[in-house]
Amino acid sequence: MPKRNFKRNNKKDTSFKRQNTEDQSNPTWKEVERDNANWEKYYKSMNIIPDQEWEEFKKACQSNLPMTFRITGNRKHAEEIRNIFLERHVKNLQGKEYEGIDITPKQIEFYPNELGWQIDVSKQIIKKQKDFAKTQRFLVIETEVGNISRQEAVSMIPPLLMDIKPEHYVLDMCAAPGSKTAQLVEALHANDDKEQPTGFVLANDSDYKRSHMLVHQIKRLNSPNFLVVNHDAQLFPRIKLNNVKENLKFDRILCDVPCSGDGTMRKNINIWKDFRPGNAIGLHPLQYNILNRGLQLLKAGGRLVYSTCSLSPIENEAIVAEALRQWGDKIKLVDVSQELPGLKRREGIKDWVVYGKDMTIKQRGEDEVLTDSMYPPTEENIKSELTKCVRVYPHLQNTGGFFITVFEKIDNNTENNGSNKRSAEEVDILGDKDTKKQKVEATNDIGIETPNPTTTTTTEKPLTKKQKLPRDANEEPFIFLDPSNPELQKCWPFYDFKPEFPKDCTLVRNITGEPLRTIYYVSPIIKEILSINDQKLKLIHGGIKLFVSQRSEFGNACPWRVQTEALHTIEHFIGTKRHLSCNLKLLEYLFTNAFPKIEELKKLEIDPQFIQSLDKIEEGCLFLTINREDEGNESLFLPLWKGKTNINLMVSKKDTHELLSRVFDIDTSANDVGKEKIYQEKVEAAKKEKESSEAPEVAEETPEIEVETKEEETK
Repeated sequence: MPKRNFKRNNKKDTSFKRQNTEDQSNPTWKEVERDNANWEKYYKSMNIIPDQEWEEFKKACQSNLPMTFRITGNRKHAEEIRNIFLERHVKNLQGKEYEGIDITPKQIEFYPNELGWQIDVSKQIIKKQKDFAKTQRFLVIETEVGNISRQEAVSMIPPLLMDIKPEHYVLDMCAAPGSKTAQLVEALHANDDKEQPTGFVLANDSDYKRSHMLVHQIKRLNSPNFLVVNHDAQLFPRIKLNNVKENLKFDRILCDVPCSGDGTMRKNINIWKDFRPGNAIGLHPLQYNILNRGLQLLKAGGRLVYSTCSLSPIENEAIVAEALRQWGDKIKLVDVSQELPGLKRREGIKDWVVYGKDMTIKQRGEDEVLTDSMYPPTEENIKSELTKCVRVYPHLQNTGGFFITVFEKIDNNTENNGSNKRSAEEVDILGDKDTKKQKVEATNDIGIETPNPTTTTTTEKPLTKKQKLPRDANEEPFIFLDPSNPELQKCWPFYDFKPEFPKDCTLVRNITGEPLRTIYYVSPIIKEILSINDQKLKLIHGGIKLFVSQRSEFGNACPWRVQTEALHTIEHFIGTKRHLSCNLKLLEYLFTNAFPKIEELKKLEIDPQFIQSLDKIEEGCLFLTINREDEGNESLFLPLWKGKTNINLMVSKKDTHELLSRVFDIDTSANDVGKEKIYQEKVEAAKKEKESSEAPEVAEETPEIEVETKEEETK
């Protein structure tokens, strides 16, 4: 995770040179030179790259990254998307070239089950090339609904090495922007077709605004087992559930720490001009503090992955060596050389030189800014362990640069790391505590000293009142509802919820504590966390929308409509009372026609059995199942609204486009406004023309339709 204090969008930063290869006549537009003598001197002297590979390595660093993505979802769902990609797109692009480059999509060799893909040109070229038009549209619509995640290939590695199971408690300490967090959530839900996970993913970021951006990245996954919090990862608070003596520990922790980011220079070209040794030196203490806190929060037998997108050993092996030195036999490195067999990698290095900020090599003790922990370890046992670290270089597999290390906790006792060692909570990596004792301002709620800001590098700025909050930020409390609440009592029997559904896990997010507009749902373990009496977590987001109220009355129908994002969670908890099934021909009709009259459907005779079953069910929200098992594909489970005289498939425009493409191979355009808007426009036109009761009935028997704005479409 590169550090986040570069002024990329600051117009006052006159040193920033925007890249533009088309308009060379404008002297203010100058492409950043992809070269830096200090960078070359620095890494050549580290001997991280063999001399015979240096030019290939440098050339790879100077080139643009290929476009990479991964296919998400449970096994059957992901396999269907993959097979469509293979049949309709890979075959179409087979053997085609762009400026001598083969543009046939290639599998990312280390990503399991052929679900990771790479196209060896940049996304800008993909957008412009006519041959890519159909594939580009496929990538857009599948990304919008969460079936595809566009992510740098090396960024996919840390979550894959965490070996997450559905019962695991998972912490992502530096989560934003959230591509790795999404992988963690997906891994937690890998067996959803069989059972719901009992674990959770807790995503943290120290920047308040970025933590809200994180919500947008993960929200599309519709997980009730996910929570976003906002803390300095160095001082992440202890969590103690109600009526539990021990602090909560995590089975898996990801420490993808802020770093200098020089492994990302293929996409962040400003790294070329911004590179300097001081970046790694300044971040070194922050990185160790985050790792140290993660190890304290890790459960015995648990796995922690430490990663950076930097190649500097000051940010990588030096941090790992210091952790091994201070924790002793309480932790160990996991040898992952046999995991991800398709990954081309190099082992960690054991020796390196240390540069000062003046770009000269410094010996140990020569510069007081350079702490002992930045130098290579002298202990042979630690040196041998460092070879278990993983280094990924751009020229090995056409990727970015990355560093990954996997720790395992041996002993859960973090209060005493051996009779001759201080507690890991008391370790000061900036130097000898006897001679360079840090100043402290206070002892915080986790029981460790808070370093003076002048001695610890940070990369985040607190959100001030003048800064604009995200549009959908909700700072209202999480208030749980009693299952016997009158509004919920209207829902349970109407939708035929089974007794095993955790009905005490519904909540509202408004100051009144009453179900006014939206009712949310969280998993039982997330409820336990949200219900902690002495709550120290700064909560940002949690829960999925379960019910939304309808403003009009529809006879005896339940006034609460089930939300699409909750369907996957509740599918196995509701009976057959309000279930219908239909054939594919009717499904296509419902995707392309809003609010068709029931009488018209009877005349069309597209699916007589569907109509016969529909007549027996009272109006309101229904569930429509389309069985596709015979085709070897995942069955569809969709929400349907029945009014007095018409029905409507309650699927968003984006989901409609995706399903039309996936199920029927029907192409759509980003400019399509959607069937509901077309219907509304017809209604308004009819009303204006006739000004009579002959206009189609809408408001009194159809749920509210939320028309997407241009901003929402392009976000």
